[in-house]
Parts: sequence; C-alpha cells; structure tokens
Amino acid sequence: MNEKRPTALITGASSGIGVVFAREYASRGYDLIIAARRTDRLNELAAAITKDTGVTVKVVASDLSVPNSAAKLLKAVGSTPVDVLVNNAGWGNIGPFSDEDPTSMADEINVNVIALTQLARLFVGPMIERGQGTIVNIASTAAYQPVPNMAVYAATKAYVLSFTEALWGELQGTGVSALAVSPGGTATEFFEVAGGRAMAGGLMTPAQVVATAMSALDSASPAPSVIVGARNRVMAIAGRFVPKRQLISVAKTLMKSNNADR
Repeated sequence: MNEKRPTALITGASSGIGVVFAREYASRGYDLIIAARRTDRLNELAAAITKDTGVTVKVVASDLSVPNSAAKLLKAVGSTPVDVLVNNAGWGNIGPFSDEDPTSMADEINVNVIALTQLARLFVGPMIERGQGTIVNIASTAAYQPVPNMAVYAATKAYVLSFTEALWGELQGTGVSALAVSPGGTATEFFEVAGGRAMAGGLMTPAQVVATAMSALDSASPAPSVIVGARNRVMAIAGRFVPKRQLISVAKTLMKSNNADR
C-alpha cells in the first residue's frame, strides 16, 4: 500500500455492489484491499482498477462463513491502516424455514452477522485512535419488516441495521462514522444464489446503491442509515403504521408470487 494514500477494505468484492464500491474508492484515490472467495474474479478486478487508476490493489482470499475468518482477514491486511471498511459480503436463502439446511443457515449467519460484527470491532479501534475512518455495512430493505420465506436473511439484516445505527451513536465525536445502507432488490447474483426470483417492480443497479451510499457519506451531517430508492423509503416508512399481522401477510404474499416457479 502507498503510505500517502488512504486504504479501503471491501468484502464481497468479486461481484455486484462490491465491485462498484471498489471502483468508486479507487476513483477517489484510495488504495484497495479486496476480499472474497473467488480470487480469479478479484485478480481480474485488481488488474483493471490498477490499469485505470494507478492505485495499489491487494487481493485476499476470504470465506467469511468460516469461524474466525475476521481474524484471518485482519492478519492478511497486516500493518496497513484501513481508513474505510465496507462490509458488503452477505447472502441469503429463499424458502420455508423448515426446509433450511442447518449448516447453510449457520454459514449465512456467520457471514451476515458474526463476521461483519467482528470486522467492525477489529478495525474501529485503530480508526478511533487515528481520529478518522468510515465503516459501511450493507443491510437491506428486508431489515424493516419480517419476511416469511426469507426469515433468517431478514433477521440478519435487521441486526445489521440496528447494530450500525447504535455504532453510529457511539462514534459521535470520534471522527469515525458508521453507515447502514439498505438496498431493495438489486441486479446482482443474490437471487440466483438464494434460489429465487427478483421481486416485482424492477431492480436497481449496484451503481445506484453505491451512489446513494457515497452521497450519504459525503453529507455535512451523515445519517446513521440510508434506504436506497424513493419507493423503498416510502414503503419502509409506511410499514411503521401498518399492523404487524398485515405487514407480515403482505410480505409473505409477495415472496410467494415472485417465487411461485421455484
């Protein structure tokens, strides 16, 4: 890493939102540490970014579903100060909870909750000591209501939202910021991996998600969380005034209608 340039660490950087975050921070003059399981994709991305921007990109093979993966990633980072941590890695399963494979379910929780929390803990201390830094955690609009047939995923994202907003509160006055970003359905590999189809109404792009996140971070008064897309913001706010029984029934119906052929 170049000591004169700040460094951004991005997990889940082999595709989708993670790729766009990597390109965005590189365009802003950050060196990068990009982590994911698929190092072939990471190497291709690293070569392209270095060619386009001249920044240094370090590739780290990392499977965050494995216990103690956060500590292993910290070791791979070494002594390089991390100025921005983007906890983008995450995935979910679509289907009845009673059909979930217990091992796969544990992997999902490890990635979405445990590794994310541990990484935030490992890097926030040095950030506070330096008096600057940013932690971005990718949540989801699923965080704002229970989602039948995605029960575990929605619960993990509700955790991410609550945790990040609480962390934002703790970090006030330290020079370090935390932001939870909640996209709706996005054109990534998520639904293919999860075993379902995208929700009706069209998908946003990874570029829209990153643009919303960066706009929030660049604000003079950064908020603890942001929802991507005006429609999604309205739906999340409206959900506060709908009886819980009705809200859950609507979410269940939407999941069934969008995944009837799966």
